Amino acid sequence: MMVTAVIPVDKRKSKVFLEEGFAFVLYRGEVERYRIEEGRELEDTVYEEILRDILCPRSKEYALHLLKDSGKTEKWMKEKLGKAGYPKEAVEYAVNFLKEYHFLDDNAYAQSYVRSYAGKKSRRQMVYEMQQKGVDSSYIEEALEQSPVDEEESARQALAKRLGGRKEASYQEKGRLAAFLGRKGYSFEVINRVMREIKTAENQE
Repeated sequence: MMVTAVIPVDKRKSKVFLEEGFAFVLYRGEVERYRIEEGRELEDTVYEEILRDILCPRSKEYALHLLKDSGKTEKWMKEKLGKAGYPKEAVEYAVNFLKEYHFLDDNAYAQSYVRSYAGKKSRRQMVYEMQQKGVDSSYIEEALEQSPVDEEESARQALAKRLGGRKEASYQEKGRLAAFLGRKGYSFEVINRVMREIKTAENQE
């Protein structure tokens, strides 16, 4: 593999490009240790050593660091590690480690997500958001079956928050509220039922 470029990221790190394109990020001392220079051949054995001794362990540590904030999905983790400069092999190594020890579990993530938002979001919105995060549809359906969503109560809560405790709204505002619930993924039937509970204000806009 031919090194096509070594570009400094900052005073400590550099991006290494091979013939196939961007390959990985190393510290300056590591670049010098492995004699990685533009126009110089990087032997497969050296690449494997860099991957085994530096990139895989480092990607695992970074992945564990990313998990400190809250639960993550496999898709999110892969994208985050890729953006951090880790090659595909190192990303897979880190993700497989996390999955093996259940630090990364999309099924558990879906269960937790539904429990947290069942009273705040519509079923349709939760399905969409979890799909965007890369959660498998079977996990989503299982989570929704175990924690059924009360669409009407969820819509009521959304309306109450929007109205700030008020029990009435003008015709114009009710139209905007209905549109708001529609964007949240609630069905026409649910919107129609909960909107009937909101009185129409006498003073129109």
